[in-house]
Amino acid sequence: MSQPFPNDSPQTDELPSTADRVVISVNPKSGARSPLDRAKRLGVLLEAEGFPTEVLSDLDEVGEMAADYHRRGALRALVACGGDGTVAELANRTVQGLPITILPAGNENLLARYLNLGRSPEELCRTIAGGKLRRLDAGRASGRLFLIMVGCGFDAEVIRRLHQHRSGHVRNLSYVKPIFETIRSYKYPEIQVYCDDEQTPAICARWVFAFNLPCYAGGLKLAPDASGSDGLLDVCSFDRGSMWHGLRYLAAVLRRKHERLKDCNTRRARRLRITSESEVPYQLDGDPGGTLPVDIEIIPDRLTMVVPKMGTGSVAG
Repeated sequence: MSQPFPNDSPQTDELPSTADRVVISVNPKSGARSPLDRAKRLGVLLEAEGFPTEVLSDLDEVGEMAADYHRRGALRALVACGGDGTVAELANRTVQGLPITILPAGNENLLARYLNLGRSPEELCRTIAGGKLRRLDAGRASGRLFLIMVGCGFDAEVIRRLHQHRSGHVRNLSYVKPIFETIRSYKYPEIQVYCDDEQTPAICARWVFAFNLPCYAGGLKLAPDASGSDGLLDVCSFDRGSMWHGLRYLAAVLRRKHERLKDCNTRRARRLRITSESEVPYQLDGDPGGTLPVDIEIIPDRLTMVVPKMGTGSVAG
């Protein structure tokens, strides 16, 4: 079962009054429709509040401009207009301490919900004008940052199939075909998880997840006590591999009783090594990550997020 973890009260700071520049990065393929109109609306609102704003879609240009403003102490916020993958991409392209916030435009927007960030340009304008800075941990998997979680096995195979044939906007219905294809063909190979030290006995499972935050698609709470401020990853794994067992695990998760199952393992660690003798994919925040093995570590306080002044903690539920 899960081990106790230290006090994870969020660390927040005031936004510097001298920082007034905003860069909005638009992912035109996020969600079911282009978010460009909402990004432009946010830009108009920010300009009216006295915050000079640039709306860009080229990631190299976004990174260079945000980095330049940040070095000069002028960057108030880099806005990720997209989903969780867009935020992760910007985090990977920017340095520690650079302030990021989110105009949600993806299908799940897990990080935005965790931080109580609303969907409307008006709400985010108020947050950028009068919010706070909150520091969060991030994970790193084989050199790439992730913000929410890593999934190995069945769910990662669904993500791999989805992106293999992706040609435009991803809708919730886009997942139907790859889910059924994976149900028909996935073999549930064994996965080994080493926590902190490879000399300790490995967890052997067929479904493996590692969480920085207590968020997953569909509102599922596989690691309900995961915290972005404790310097630890929360591992949740299930031993048996079949769709029947998958449905049994899902039912237990929905009732929040999965940690009582004898074939469920939960653990906390700062570093993980996840391996398999078979070719097993893994996913990072809903995007393909590659195939096992993968080395994972937690990086305390790696992210600086602009959040609403009220409700700077995580969403309960």
